Amino acid sequence: MAKLSRPRYGSLQFWPRVRAERFLPSVNWSVIPGESLKGFIAYKAGMATAIVKDGTPKSMTSGKKLAVPVTVLEVPPMKIYSVRFYKNGLVSNEFVFSNDRELKRIVKVTKNPANTSALDSVKDFDDVRVLAYSMPKNHDIKKTPDMIEIAVGSKDKIATIKNYIGKEIMLSDFWKGDLVDVRGLTTGKGLSGPVKRFGISLKAHKSEKGIRKPGSLGPWHPARVIFRVPLSGQLGMFSRVHYNLKVLSSGIADEKMFSKPFKQYGNVRGQYILLHGSVQGPAKRQILVTQPMRPTLKQTRKKYDLLEVHCA
Repeated sequence: MAKLSRPRYGSLQFWPRVRAERFLPSVNWSVIPGESLKGFIAYKAGMATAIVKDGTPKSMTSGKKLAVPVTVLEVPPMKIYSVRFYKNGLVSNEFVFSNDRELKRIVKVTKNPANTSALDSVKDFDDVRVLAYSMPKNHDIKKTPDMIEIAVGSKDKIATIKNYIGKEIMLSDFWKGDLVDVRGLTTGKGLSGPVKRFGISLKAHKSEKGIRKPGSLGPWHPARVIFRVPLSGQLGMFSRVHYNLKVLSSGIADEKMFSKPFKQYGNVRGQYILLHGSVQGPAKRQILVTQPMRPTLKQTRKKYDLLEVHCA
């Protein structure tokens, strides 16, 4: 008789399987490259089909037209809310530079913003970062802005921050290259059983006490249900990262690029990024776009020439 063995159900890489606390996840900025701001807030518009010309050398489809799936991210401008100075891993000083009306929805707005000269008064610090917020109301995405702490990658960080304070930061100020990493939350599915949540197999059709349940909750001792047992619970709203997504196109949206509105989103009105493949989350999901943490030579090569885009 063959040995009854199988891999365990459910990856231990993602644990605990609970709903994320915030839409924009925290980032280990020390491993993210960049010469100015290391990240940018985007919003998922939806997926479409792009007609491209394959430029891969020695490929069976080289020089031919292909239909590939793409994701459209709209990228409204951002502004700097405050600047934080770190010392020994803790915030030692923070200066607020914005009191826009839209910020009242998420923070207590100050009446007297600081001056940029206040940044020169801090001498003893290890790192400096900015608290930036998006402006989705300008593109009719939603009214409430999203805010996240972003690191600065230039050598003279104070001078770089001064250039951005009080101005609208565009995508072109951040993004350079052909690849990006995207961070965000997956689509929430609520309470789900162990078959869908962990991928366990169904029991025999004459089994007692349920077919879509695990056969055993564990041994008598230890006298408790350990976390490795696949049980029902929350599925979705998990923080995930997609590495090295190819950027097929970017720019300002027009009627020729996107002829139809996207479902549950509408029209793309401003600056956008066209990514090859899928991005986690539903329409209007906040997505943090960063420079690639570990780009590969194979993915950085020019592969597709974009010809046209067909919205779903």
